[in-house]
Amino acid sequence: MRASSQRNMQPLQIAIDGPVASGKSTVAARLAQRLHCAFLDTGALYRAVAWLALQRGTSLADERAVLELLEAETPSIAAPGPQGRAVIVAAGKELGNELFTPEVSRAVSLIAAMPGVRDRLIPAQRAFADKRSVVMAGRDIGTVILPHASIKFFLTAALDTRVGRRQRELEARGLAIDGDALRAQVQRRDARDSGREVSPLSKAPDAIEIDTTDMTFDEVVDELERLVRAATTQRA
Repeated sequence: MRASSQRNMQPLQIAIDGPVASGKSTVAARLAQRLHCAFLDTGALYRAVAWLALQRGTSLADERAVLELLEAETPSIAAPGPQGRAVIVAAGKELGNELFTPEVSRAVSLIAAMPGVRDRLIPAQRAFADKRSVVMAGRDIGTVILPHASIKFFLTAALDTRVGRRQRELEARGLAIDGDALRAQVQRRDARDSGREVSPLSKAPDAIEIDTTDMTFDEVVDELERLVRAATTQRA
């Protein structure tokens, strides 16, 4: 099913939310390839702001200073490349492994909790999905960014599973981190994401929840693809 074959050529919007290391970004990227959609990991956008603040020496405790930084140089979402994955650009460069350093990982939950930062980044996220079919992963996609998405998923997994996944992901990027330290970092991120006042991590009422603890990523993608195809067939 190509996204362009949707009824009346309406873009297909798939929202995938979940806590850190629940597998949402990996699953979303693979699902997007299967469905010929663009893919955006919105968490990377907040990581880019954290990276930029660290680069410029901006206080992570000062929301006004961070907003002033964004007035001068806001990270942007580049058009999807050949693989359909959107690229985040900041300070004139495409960002990759820089977004996953321990320093950025510690800083991003502070940045993501700032109401002004979230308000400033929402339009760019919605604009990316406005004229193309997209699979978007984050923590508030189904509740805030794309509340009218074609289909919504909320992925969960046990804490130990999520910590193991994140550690393997970081190691694959050449970044080493102690397992106990990573576990504590994930727990802090969970508490901040769920407890923040603006756009907290929560499951949209109409989202389909899937526990991925005992599933491989391919099994999760298979299930999501089956559900998307079933949903779009019913609407055709």
